[in-house]
This record gives sequence, C-alpha cells and structure tokens, in this order.
Amino acid sequence: MPLPKDLDPYTDPRAFYGAELRRLREAAGLSQGELGTRVFCSGTYIGQFEMAERRPQLEVSRALDEVLGSGEHLQRLCRLARTSKVAGYFADAAELEKQATSISEYAPVLMPGLLQTRGYAAALTRVSSRFISAEAVEEQVSTRMERAELLRCDTPPAFWAILHESALRVPVGGPEVMGDQLNHLTETVRTRPHIIVQVLPFSAGVHPFLNTMASLMDFADGPSVAYTESAYTGQLIDEPRLVGSYRSAYDLARAVALSPEASLALVESAAKDYSSHEYPT
Repeated sequence: MPLPKDLDPYTDPRAFYGAELRRLREAAGLSQGELGTRVFCSGTYIGQFEMAERRPQLEVSRALDEVLGSGEHLQRLCRLARTSKVAGYFADAAELEKQATSISEYAPVLMPGLLQTRGYAAALTRVSSRFISAEAVEEQVSTRMERAELLRCDTPPAFWAILHESALRVPVGGPEVMGDQLNHLTETVRTRPHIIVQVLPFSAGVHPFLNTMASLMDFADGPSVAYTESAYTGQLIDEPRLVGSYRSAYDLARAVALSPEASLALVESAAKDYSSHEYPT
C-alpha cells in the first residue's frame, strides 16, 4: 500500500523511517491510534512520524520496537533520521518551527535567528565557533539564512518577537553590520504584517526572562511547546504546565514592552546612531 500523499520512502532517512514504521504497524494489525496508546502518545503523533513531518525520537522508537517486535530496527533508523544541519540541541525545535502557526520569541541580547542578516549571523558564528574553518562558518550562516525563509514563504507563521533593548545596543560585528541588521529589521516589520516586534526597554527593569532566550510555538493540530537556549545548549519543553509558565512570563514581558510603533521608532533611532558611528567598533 502506498504511503499517504505518495510519500517516497527513499527521499531521505526520515521518510524511510516513516515507511518502515507504517509497514511494521500494519503488519501488526494496529491502527495509528492503537499503536499510539501502546507507546503512550497520540495516533496523530504516530501519523506525523509516518509522514516524515516530525523527527523521530529515540525513546519513542525504543518503545515502538518493543511493541512491534522489531528488535532495534527503528532505533537504528531513528539515529540516522535525526541527522541535521543545525546544532543537535536545536534540531527538534527547528523542525517544529516549520509546522508552527505562530511563534512568539523573546531575545535578551541577540537578534532572533529568523530575523538575522547574513553579516550579523556571520559575526556571531565567528565569535561562538572561533576554531572552525571559513567554509564551516559559511555553511552555518547559510543554514541560518535558509531558516529565515520560513518568514517569507507563502504561508508563514505569525511571528511575534520581543527584543530586550540590549539586542539593539550590543554592536555585533561593528557599527556597519549592526546598522544593516537594524535597517533590515525595520524593513521586515514594515513590509510583512505577520511579523510584530516589540522592544523591552532598560527602564522596564527586572522580569522573568531577563537572561533567558525563549520561544513559544503553537500548532493547528497539537499542543504548544516552548524552547529555551543558552550558550551551546538548548531545551525543548512540551510539559503543559511548564509551557503555561513560559506563556505567562511572555505575556508579562509583552505587557511592559514598548508598543510596536514606539519599538520601531527606537530601532530606527538606534540604526541611525550606528550609521553616524556613535557606537564604538
């Protein structure tokens, strides 16, 4: 039986994983819902694996192998299917970004990856990965630019970003790079109505996200998740109570941030400061 939507199982490792999961499930005479119940997840979740819409998880694959009597077959395929061009700790969140109907991000110091220019991303990469080759830097930057295409596709998610004022004031890459970055941010917000940016000014004082990058993602057919990140590590959070806490903290930050209009004016003012070289190199 062909996979739904004629998914070709040989296009990539994830599609092959999905094809094998479906083959084993049907051989066992189980529906997606029945299999999901046995491994403590939903039938929709199983369907997303089979359609290669979600990266397989090792723990779930282990449970599937046990239920389906497939030894370590799905676990081995899972390891292959989880290869990614982005950092391993961010890979699951990067995949979920593509499925989200809305993304709400808080950035304490740096521009959100989806809003970065190539020059800004390159400056960050060179600092955070000082001992890699120029080719590796370019590969990482290109991957980030590919991610940014999400906001320019035909059906982009609603994207709401709250930037701490620090993100405007730290001269990543020097005045010219920062000026370009802030001008890009202004143009993006003005030309794409699905993107809203607010700035949390220094005067707002202490708040729950003071030193924490956080992203909240909502989906049409699944529960919301949160993702948080610090240097060289990140965590995807799907526990409903904890996601709710992140949501409440985000709402508080949004309430004390400048309005979108005032925020854009501040971004434009900071961009002019960089162009007039009022910031140190």
